Amino acid sequence: MAPPPDPAIRAPLSEGEPLLLASASPRRREIMNQIGIPSLVSKIDVDEDVRAGESPDAYLVRIVLAKLAAASKPFAQGGGVKRGDTLQAVNIASAAGAVLVADTSVIDDGAILGKPADDAEAEAMIARLAGKTHEVWTRFAIGAPESPARALHEETVKTKVTFRALSSEQVRAYVASGEGKDKAGAYAVQGRGAALVSRIDGSYSNVVGLPACEVVVALERLGLWI
Repeated sequence: MAPPPDPAIRAPLSEGEPLLLASASPRRREIMNQIGIPSLVSKIDVDEDVRAGESPDAYLVRIVLAKLAAASKPFAQGGGVKRGDTLQAVNIASAAGAVLVADTSVIDDGAILGKPADDAEAEAMIARLAGKTHEVWTRFAIGAPESPARALHEETVKTKVTFRALSSEQVRAYVASGEGKDKAGAYAVQGRGAALVSRIDGSYSNVVGLPACEVVVALERLGLWI
């Protein structure tokens, strides 16, 4: 049996209170739409640079908590949430039943592969991943609307991804498509990057940017989704 809802949480999302997805990622928005969870969307900006000597675990914990803290600011101050195609300046507490933030990293041999700075770095990343198995980690957190900086639930989901062997010409051709420019690890598994992947062990949506099943289970345990 699920525990009783946290008193900081308002009505279940299924009863009309939307979830605030504090992310600029269209992939995460698509996943939320796919699984039928009503959501508002807002972009937040945090410094995502990896610190010297920072482990993947420490990095993801820091970034997700920073995103949750950023989501606590009233969006009436220069920001807003997107309901359909309309940008509305509103405060989180009056708009959302919960706040969801997430960050995805590609991990290879303990190293964090972020978004490539240019084509040369993208080619180096794809060549590095070719013919071997790496991991994709997504950490997400759910916060209460009245105090989103306080995480009600935090979780890291890990998926193993194996790339097929690739020639230098194949690497250059994929990078030239431009698909991986704003993606961690320089590829998009939901696009042309699917042709690079020979095997996935774990959550596919986690590789895209948000582990759908785990998010739903967390919302259910918080009494936010049925």
